Amino acid sequence: MPTAVSLFTGCGGSDAGLVEAGFDILMANDILAYAAEVYRANLPETDYRVCSVEDIESFPKADLLVGCYPCQGYSQGGAREAGRDINYLFREFGRALRAIKPRAFIVENVSGLTRADNKELFNWQLRNFRSAGYRVSWQLLNAADFGVAQERHRVIIVGVRSDIGVTFQFPNPTHGPEASRPYMTIRDALKGLPEWPEGEFNAEPFHWYYMSRNRRRGWDETSKTIVSRARHMPLHPMSPELVYKGPDTYEFSSMQPARRFSYREAARLQGFTRDIDFPDSCGMYTRYKVIGNAVPPPLFAAVAKALPSIW
Repeated sequence: MPTAVSLFTGCGGSDAGLVEAGFDILMANDILAYAAEVYRANLPETDYRVCSVEDIESFPKADLLVGCYPCQGYSQGGAREAGRDINYLFREFGRALRAIKPRAFIVENVSGLTRADNKELFNWQLRNFRSAGYRVSWQLLNAADFGVAQERHRVIIVGVRSDIGVTFQFPNPTHGPEASRPYMTIRDALKGLPEWPEGEFNAEPFHWYYMSRNRRRGWDETSKTIVSRARHMPLHPMSPELVYKGPDTYEFSSMQPARRFSYREAARLQGFTRDIDFPDSCGMYTRYKVIGNAVPPPLFAAVAKALPSIW
């Protein structure tokens, strides 16, 4: 079984995908203790280190290194501050890459990383990885194309060690109009869950900013992007449709009850298994946050399975 080390791991979306792809995860790391609690409840065999990656002096040797370093400066919904220190944590990933010298690596990040205003920083990252001795490829992928019931565009960077002499080829979509299977819908993902799960969804009033855009999709569509902020979670399709009333203004089409997705529904829409365990120590808003920040496991599994047979 090939081995992996995971950095900036969060609650383990990437690692759930790696397990599906047949990897043994030797070590995971994140600075967030509540993300570690969710991870350990579902992948208890992994050595999960709760600390800053900068404090890790040595890493176990592994075949694969993966990481989803923070994206606040690149995200469409973030501050878009390219100069923030948090945007340079890719250098810590590069440090681990040089120390471990794995056969391959995978990085996931928000699509905003490839915007024109971030081009210099993005190219810096690619140069960092290439100078470590890797043939590097990248591509924008939509999680919906790989069996996730959600429209979620992410940049994936993959490197194969140069001395192996292989270039990575990204997987073709498994779902959608050009694939053998249709898109996974909200109805597919939420099958069997109650329509009104009291205590599992954010019941705050819908403030003006929330109503500045259409956050609803129908039962037979893919969901809008699942986010980490409970207040901005998309609407459940049982809610009335939203009607455009003018610039940045929507209203509900009726007075019927409306609600956001619950944290458990958000996990389903991210592609986590139906038996994902949330420890009692994690409150509702924490559960929303770690799920919204996670990598959809089916997307990561598809990329990991596409790696060449170099183990």
